[in-house]
Amino acid sequence: MDDEIDGPFKATVEELRELMELRRGEAITEIKNRYGDVQELCSRLKTSPTQGLRGLAADMTRRVTTYGKNIIPPKPPKTFLRLMWEAIQDVTLIMLIIAALISLGLSFIPKQHKEGGAESEAEWFEGVAILVAILIVVLVTAFNDYSKERQFRGLKDKLDQEHKMSVIRAGEIVQIIVADIVVGDIAICKYGDLLPADGVIIHSNDLKIDESSLTGESDSIKKGVDTDPMLLSGTHVMEGSGKFVVTAVGLHSQTGQIFSLLLGGDKKKSGPAKVKVEDGNEEAAVGTYSKGKQPDDVESQTKAENSENNENAVRENSDNNKLHETEARNGKQEEELEKLLQDRDEPGESEGKSVLQAKLTKLAIQIGYVGCTVAVLTTIILIVRLCIVEFGIEKNEWSTDYISDFVDSFILGVTVLVVAVPEGLPLAVTISLAYSVKKMMYDNNLVRHLDACETMGNATAICSDKTGTLTTNRMTVVQSYFCNKLHKEVPDRESIPESVYNSILQSISINSGYTSKIMPPESEGHLPRQVGNKTECALLGFILAMEDDYQMVRDQWPPERFIHMYTFNSSRKSMSTVIPLETGGYRLYTKGASEVIMRKCVQIIDEQGLPQPFSPDMKNKIQSEVIEPMASEGLRTLCLAYRDFGPKESPDWEDEANIVQALTFLAITGIEDPVRGEVPDAILQCQQAGITVRMVTGDNINTARSIATKCGILVPGDEFLVLDGKEFNRKIRDRSGKIQQHLLDKVWPKLRVLARSSPTDKHTLVKGIIDSKLNPNREVVAVTGDGTNDAPALKKADVGFAMGIAGTDVAKEASDIILTDDNFTSIVKAVMWGRNVYDSIAKFLQFQLTVNLTAITVTVISAMTIGDSPLKAIQMLWVNLIMDSLASLALATEPPTPALLTRKPYGRTKPLISRTMMKNILGHFIYQFIVIMVLLFAGEKLFDIDNGRGSHGGPTQHFTIIFNTFVFMQIFNEVNSRKVHGERNVFDGILNNYIFVGVVVATVIAQILLVCFGDIIFSCKALDIVQWLWCIAFGLGTLLWQQLICSIPTKSLPRLLAIGREADTGIRITTADVSDQADVSRSESRAELRRGQILWMRGITRLQQQIRVVHAFQDGLRTIERKSLNNSIHEFMSNQSKYDIGSIKHDADSAPNSTVNSAETAL
Repeated sequence: MDDEIDGPFKATVEELRELMELRRGEAITEIKNRYGDVQELCSRLKTSPTQGLRGLAADMTRRVTTYGKNIIPPKPPKTFLRLMWEAIQDVTLIMLIIAALISLGLSFIPKQHKEGGAESEAEWFEGVAILVAILIVVLVTAFNDYSKERQFRGLKDKLDQEHKMSVIRAGEIVQIIVADIVVGDIAICKYGDLLPADGVIIHSNDLKIDESSLTGESDSIKKGVDTDPMLLSGTHVMEGSGKFVVTAVGLHSQTGQIFSLLLGGDKKKSGPAKVKVEDGNEEAAVGTYSKGKQPDDVESQTKAENSENNENAVRENSDNNKLHETEARNGKQEEELEKLLQDRDEPGESEGKSVLQAKLTKLAIQIGYVGCTVAVLTTIILIVRLCIVEFGIEKNEWSTDYISDFVDSFILGVTVLVVAVPEGLPLAVTISLAYSVKKMMYDNNLVRHLDACETMGNATAICSDKTGTLTTNRMTVVQSYFCNKLHKEVPDRESIPESVYNSILQSISINSGYTSKIMPPESEGHLPRQVGNKTECALLGFILAMEDDYQMVRDQWPPERFIHMYTFNSSRKSMSTVIPLETGGYRLYTKGASEVIMRKCVQIIDEQGLPQPFSPDMKNKIQSEVIEPMASEGLRTLCLAYRDFGPKESPDWEDEANIVQALTFLAITGIEDPVRGEVPDAILQCQQAGITVRMVTGDNINTARSIATKCGILVPGDEFLVLDGKEFNRKIRDRSGKIQQHLLDKVWPKLRVLARSSPTDKHTLVKGIIDSKLNPNREVVAVTGDGTNDAPALKKADVGFAMGIAGTDVAKEASDIILTDDNFTSIVKAVMWGRNVYDSIAKFLQFQLTVNLTAITVTVISAMTIGDSPLKAIQMLWVNLIMDSLASLALATEPPTPALLTRKPYGRTKPLISRTMMKNILGHFIYQFIVIMVLLFAGEKLFDIDNGRGSHGGPTQHFTIIFNTFVFMQIFNEVNSRKVHGERNVFDGILNNYIFVGVVVATVIAQILLVCFGDIIFSCKALDIVQWLWCIAFGLGTLLWQQLICSIPTKSLPRLLAIGREADTGIRITTADVSDQADVSRSESRAELRRGQILWMRGITRLQQQIRVVHAFQDGLRTIERKSLNNSIHEFMSNQSKYDIGSIKHDADSAPNSTVNSAETAL
């Protein structure tokens, strides 16, 4: 074995890459001609097909050095300076910067008509102060973006660690992180796996692969040593299982080569080679790029392939000058494309708009319209009033000094826009979601898409699996029936006929996945560990309980000796394995759903162990006396059977229908999977929260009914439906077999259990509930799933939960949230966190809109009456910082409370701003407006101070009191905003949120420093202790005013006060929907933004625009037609009319204005 460590590898990276370019017949021929067989390939890679690698560190290091590591390097993180640059792109900030610079420049011009003094000499302070305030806003925004990106990267690392693969190391099957897979590893793939590396099959059983993500081939491709032995990374195992030797990892794999193209890899290295696909007599090259091949040649190839001869050839061109000219001409476009592709999708982002995002977008547009109108109106009023007073009434002559006054008016107008525009909304959403996602990890919820977090808070229905989610997923055989006798305990081996016992032993040991096994307990006193399929583990445990060893049987029957295998899937509901008999002929072992297998049986083993005819009466008797009683006790029933084929028979193993029939009934096992102890309480919480829980399972209807009753899904006395798949389809389809929504609407409201359901049934149910309009607020549906075929339902649902333990890679990819413990109680926690996110945003909105309304109204009224604003531009920026960055941090990090689960869900169309919230907003606006107006027009009399109205000089105590009072009213109203459902005790739980307390204390300290030492910079004049107490008293008054507001009955208010309702457009467009729907969704979204021309929406779109670019690009890759297999990756990118990826530059306002036709040259 020393040769394995020290001997040189006899297969190079280039050699293996060329091998992996081939398919089907060509691949088989190449392996035979170059290596002889796969075993020789393994020998050249210094690995054993049966024992795998030894796993020694030195060997692993050498393989990584020679063949690379199985990772694709991530894009470099954005620097803090880049994040600052992105933050400063906000149009309103740019306008303020320009105005501040103009003001700063004008402050140095000598004044002719104004008196000098300290104030006039320090006019430049205002311009500098505004620039400093802008810098602070930019720094805070960049810091929050930086924190968000770090959290996203942490989430990506967590997701990467979740993806594992089974490999053979030192003769043992172990699971390792895919990044640790090396060339030469012997990997085992099974149903539902996402292949992490390229490889060549050593052995396979009914293996079918979905290669659509890589080649565009829509049909699953049957793989095998004698059919097509090549496995490609990034493809999905749809059926069967197999063992393969890894031949390429990371950037050297087929998927990695395409990624290296997309990421603008070094073209002069031995880059992506050909990917050939054989379809009939046609062969194609995908991703070909060589040093001598030039971009113009690709265009020629595209034209040639569109011609009648359809030749697969690319003309060689040796004119290097032309190549350099082309590269220079497209250099700029190449840089732009690389920039686009660097901004790839961050983990946790989602393609479609969630319920909350749609409502926020609409609300932000409405607020933006109002803010822009008021800002323009304020500027015009101030300028017109200045002209009338100075030139009309005072009869003053024009002087350049007035330019400074006009600029001040413009600055104030822009500042109003800054305050009015809710650019803090995306920040609040981001902070709240990021905070929740981090906390949800501790509650066993791994969130893949951020929007799923808040969408879960609106869930009205949960369609849950049974096994593992509602039950413990630790299965045990507690009853068995064979030889016409029911055993309620583990039978004595001596009481079973030898032939029957051997058949049961072989059936269970051989006809199951060899990755399923019983392992010793991790520590003394614990139960043995069940690894793999839990149902199969229950059967294996049954063998161990009879004091036998299933592993000895497996050692005698390695998978290589199997004649054929029919792996389990949802349509078969069974698994079968064919082995040769020593006396000649074959034996087929089958296990599966009791009624399915028993229906195919024609014989049954009697008490003596001899086969007897299996009459319909006997079947009915077993059904009523064995299967149904087991099922009614909540046991999963599984039937074992077999069939023998004579030596002279030549069965067609591909004809499954004729092979798996005429069976001999062997046994029935009753498998117990206890309900999780915490599930009944969790389901009760859901019901109290207004969420309907439905069980969707493939189990027997009696088993499902029993478990649903134990869980509390079925409540005695309630009106409910329990259906199996056949009855469900009969009720929802018309005579022509088409599903009708009006028929589905008669079924789903009362449906609580759907048994013996297929993945199609689950998808139909989910779609029907989402599309239904029976509920005025529309249903929001969450779904759990673990199998590959659950992916359509998971994608269709508003929130898809995949099982972290039992779930397949395909299901996890289709999901929004991964349950790391497969426990239903974790879903309830997700509901609580989702509702908390929704409420956190509502709290922030309630606070911000109160400030907006008060600040805007005060500014307009004061501009019309006194020609000035008591709140100066620099003061407004400070208020904006309080209510945007700091308030979003304080209110978006409120921890959830159990009270969140005592109210009904909001639903899809419920207004974002409820009547209760609007009552609070208008109520506090009235209070604050009255206080400010009284102080503005009577403050000098109340406090016996100089009148600040009409004083355009330095700061005054009059206006300082107004500013100070305004800020303290916002600080105390921030406490009021913690409650949005009419609660009177606004201090409840305030000490549980240390971030909130810290923000409030920091704001108060900063305000004291500004007033005491702000002087010229912040237009403040120091106040005495009495004036301070009055300012604080006015602020405290908001707390008392809140109690009066709570006394006003919300139901007496008109419904028109509830705003922010999402347009009832039906369902959310997700990646599972057809591409034309996605295109419509994106075009509608772009049209909406164009109609409004909302520049201030950049803050929100910044969170989504870059992801859309890359998703549009990826969607193009996924929608390659089968005929596109004849094109190279460069042709695909250059053929915009065919694949419609030109929308790349339209999906975000920041996308470079380059066409995708330049992609092939840029790459």
